Amino acid sequence: MKALVKKEAQAGLLLEDVPMPKMGVNDVLIRIQKTGICGTDLHIYNWNEWAQKTIPIPMQIGHEFVGVVEALGSSVEGFQIGDSVCGEGHIVCDHCRNCLAGRRHLCADTLGVGVNRPGAFAEFLSIPKRNVWHADPDIPDKILALFDPLGNATHSALSFDMLGEDVFITGAGPIGIMAVAISKHAGARHIVISDLNDYRLRLAKKMGATVCLNPSKESIEPLKEKLGMREGFDVGLEMSGNSDALSFLINHMAHGGNIALLGIPDSKTTIDWEKVVFNGLTLKGIYGRKMYETWYKMTAMIQNGLDISSVITHYFKYSDYRAAFEVMQSGNSGKVILEWN
Repeated sequence: MKALVKKEAQAGLLLEDVPMPKMGVNDVLIRIQKTGICGTDLHIYNWNEWAQKTIPIPMQIGHEFVGVVEALGSSVEGFQIGDSVCGEGHIVCDHCRNCLAGRRHLCADTLGVGVNRPGAFAEFLSIPKRNVWHADPDIPDKILALFDPLGNATHSALSFDMLGEDVFITGAGPIGIMAVAISKHAGARHIVISDLNDYRLRLAKKMGATVCLNPSKESIEPLKEKLGMREGFDVGLEMSGNSDALSFLINHMAHGGNIALLGIPDSKTTIDWEKVVFNGLTLKGIYGRKMYETWYKMTAMIQNGLDISSVITHYFKYSDYRAAFEVMQSGNSGKVILEWN
């Protein structure tokens, strides 16, 4: 089969002929239809410091996907050939304390599809049955292909009560943009999103942001006054991984505010802990999705009108992957889809 492989310790990927995936008795073989390119994939493509420390070579990458069931392991029940499926990209151990307590998203021994084991940028993918999500066939496959990053946005945004609250999102990448739509769907009063990329701020506006702020061009204080905010923001979602953005967010939170941290800042990032303590702020680290409560929430929201289609800006055939990654590199894109069918 064809697959995109990180074969050498340098920038780029190669489209290779690789063996069909091996299947165990509890595995499901999926014929891939569409995949989304993630920031993680871009890190691997660029071969940055994180990728060099993390990715074994060779590695077939990719973890955002939708497809149909092609074959079933002998012990698999509940699926039929041809079922529409997507999947959870975190393979957990199933025997640690968190796994046994139903907190599988907190498993310390998680393996990532397309990071630690063969990924979804391929014609076929084999993963354990427990990681396969039986998709609603009425949801378009382009949306199902994004359930992994949509899950990040959902897990972050729904960590705290949104109804009637003022929300500040730092980072208008695709996950931050989807968090705008989720926050609005969940009843937030005002949603402000900040970024230095005007292209992506325009996408966020389409998704329902009240205000799109480029902090290099304007101040937030007049905007807060215009929105009738007497105090700071009630909920903060840090999606950028930028240390300045995190400080900016903390400085504009209301006393007792809640912050979900999805972006990964530099390890040397400093935080004004005095402000965190005296203002009674709550900081919650987010990794992945809740298995599988987040998946139920995503499905229910889409079935009830959540529309994230505007975040998708480009489609490419998988063989044109270099052009797809170039668009990602430019910053003038939302989600980029590779088509495998």
